[in-house]
Amino acid sequence: QTSRAPAISVSAESCIPAGLRLGPVPGTFKLGKYLSDRKEPGPKKKVFSYAVPLVFQVRMVRGELVDEAGSSALEWIGLIRAARNSQEQTLEAVADLPGGQIFYRALRDVQPGEELTVWYSNPLAQWFDIPVTATPTHDEKGEERYICWYCWRTFKYPNSLKAHVHFHCALSHSRPFLHHDH
Repeated sequence: QTSRAPAISVSAESCIPAGLRLGPVPGTFKLGKYLSDRKEPGPKKKVFSYAVPLVFQVRMVRGELVDEAGSSALEWIGLIRAARNSQEQTLEAVADLPGGQIFYRALRDVQPGEELTVWYSNPLAQWFDIPVTATPTHDEKGEERYICWYCWRTFKYPNSLKAHVHFHCALSHSRPFLHHDH
């Protein structure tokens, strides 16, 4: 997610097994920079794994997950949407070493038709100084909301708040990090 282009929905065409690693992620890593509370519709792309019978002529080549055109993950991995919360998350961003190359790892078996979404693993979030937790409050309608502890802006999803604090909140960059408990 390095550009402001419309989000592309990347979904599994066949089962992607838990633990499968994709990557490394090319370019500057800015996962979540353009994350918003809304799920914006956009073009769809299907990716395939050779773990089950395939559709079309797409196959796994030397253990690599490919898209419908046979392109490697390096061609489309940056198009995977940031997960707004843990319920919609299917992948996590991980690194072998702090500051090392970043990969995406399937958290569980991803079923055919399911969208791939990614968020930081806890160690990687800590490395990038991204909040690991966000505690909701409830608005007057009883709906969960997440409030920026610097500027008081509200968000519907915890990862939208975390991305805001890291990438966008001008007040968070002028003060030391405050945990939501303080």
